[in-house]
Formats: sequence, structure tokens, C-alpha cells
Amino acid sequence: MKIAYLLIFALITATQSFVQTTVPTGAPTSANTPHTTLKIGIFADADSLPLIVADTEGLFAQEGVKVELVRFSSAIERDSALHAGKIDGAVTDVLAVVLANQGGFPLRITSLTNGRYGVAVSPDSTITSMQGLEGKDVAVSLNTIIHYFAEWSATQAKMSPSAMRLVPIPKMPVRLEMLLAGKLAAAVMPEPFLTEAKLRGARILVASDDSGLEAGVMAFPTSTIARAPNELASFYRAYWKAAQRINETPDKYRQVLVNSLSFPEDAARAFVFPSYVAPRLPSRASIESAEQWLLAKGLIKTAPDPSSIVDARLVGGW
Repeated sequence: MKIAYLLIFALITATQSFVQTTVPTGAPTSANTPHTTLKIGIFADADSLPLIVADTEGLFAQEGVKVELVRFSSAIERDSALHAGKIDGAVTDVLAVVLANQGGFPLRITSLTNGRYGVAVSPDSTITSMQGLEGKDVAVSLNTIIHYFAEWSATQAKMSPSAMRLVPIPKMPVRLEMLLAGKLAAAVMPEPFLTEAKLRGARILVASDDSGLEAGVMAFPTSTIARAPNELASFYRAYWKAAQRINETPDKYRQVLVNSLSFPEDAARAFVFPSYVAPRLPSRASIESAEQWLLAKGLIKTAPDPSSIVDARLVGGW
């Protein structure tokens, strides 16, 4: 049973593939082996930007912690690295954490992150709200945070998620091009694809950062938290300093989107930065909502107590 859950965990958390770029990496180390460097898994998205800034501007070093950012091209690769102890923590999502724990891997949410997913309609569409997607084709990657956001957004709009015709299109570039060609009514996408769609005429109906969704998180195995509490406290101080710098002068960091996160130049110029907030935990209600969705999809057998998959010690007092 545990193997089955781990396989489900690896398969359904793959939200999208990114073009992988070089971020310094070293030899794999076990999360159970003492070492001074925290290896953090990241993606090419807004969630990871404060980590990039903290690294490149020396904020981790100022706080006395060594951090190595390891860029992944898919959630499967990230989750495999977490399980193998090749990284000490990662930018991930609530669904992935619930699935990891259901599969027997003790992963804990330590804070929210500020990423963005959105529902975009094709350039020629006259649809202006989620209700307009009733009976329409909406592209997603099934059983992922993207799928969850699509149905969560429908529920928030007082419509039944089943009213949409969800179309599984796992590859993001294909999903984007089909939307722009008018072969889909709508598509749910992360950045930078969401901004690229908008630049090419698509309209964004709703985005996660202005809809109240709490889904993107930082998470660490219990072994890392037990081994390196001081390093993690320093890590979060540097993270928040970097986030504040981005909030104060976002335009300064547009080229970072290109150089470090593989954003296209035009998308980087048009990108609307999220308003980064001080590290905090998702609400119990947000975690329970994700758990109930997983239960309804048959992806977990039981919903854990939300308090059992979070660790509040690292962001307490922020």
C-alpha cells in the first residue's frame, strides 16, 4: 500500500515541465547526514524568486547559512530527490505534502509561498467570468495543483466544477498554443506561461494570488527540521529580506526572471510581481479543502489532521 501511495504521489504532483537551466549543484547528500549546506528544490516560477535573490545578493551568507538551490524540470524529479535525501526541502504545494505523508514520507509544511496559477481564455473569446466556462473545454493537468485550482475557482464562482469539460493536456507549451489557436475555451497555467498567454491576447479570468487560494508552500522532511533548526531560522530571515527587496523595487528583478528562471524577455517585462508576504502557515481550512479534494478524487484514503503535516516553529513570531 505504501508503494502505491508513493507512486501516486510521484505521478500526480507533476504540474508542468520547465526548461531546465544550470543552478549550482553538488554531490547528493542524505537528509539524515549532518552537513552545513541546505539544498532546496526550486522551479522556474514566482515562488522561487525570493530564494534566487537571497542567494545572488548574499543574504543567505549574511545570515550565516549555506544554501544551494537545485532547479528541477518537473515535480516528479523534485519529489524523487526529496525521498532520496538529495535535497533538504523544496518549493512545493499542499497536495504534494498530503500525498507524501499518506505514502509514509514525513514531510512538513513550514510556510506559504507566493506563486501564481491562472485561468485564461482564448484571445477571441467573449467569456468574462468563470460562469462562462460552463460546458466549455478547459485544459488542465489532471490530479495536480492546476486541476485543483480549476475546480476550486469554479466553486468560488458558485458553479459546479463538473460543469466544465476538463481536457488533460500535460505539456504546457502545447496547452498554451492550443489556447491561443482557439482550440480550447480556456486553460489553467502557471507562470511564465500565464503572462505569455496574456501578452499574446488571452484574457485572465482569475489568478491564484488574488483569489485567496493558499496552495504553494515550502516544505521540509522532519529529519531536516530536527537536524538544522538554526539553519532553517536563518534561511527564513534571508528569504524575507529578499522578498521585501522585491516588493520595494520589483523592476530591478525583471532580468533575474530571464537569467535565473528562464522567463522569455517579453514575459519578464510584462510580469506582474506578486506581493510577497512574511512567511506564515496556510490556514487549517485551506489544508482541509485540499485534503477533501484529494479524498473526493480517490487519491487518498483518509484525511490527516492538518496540524500533523505542518511545523509552526520556523515562522512563529513573524
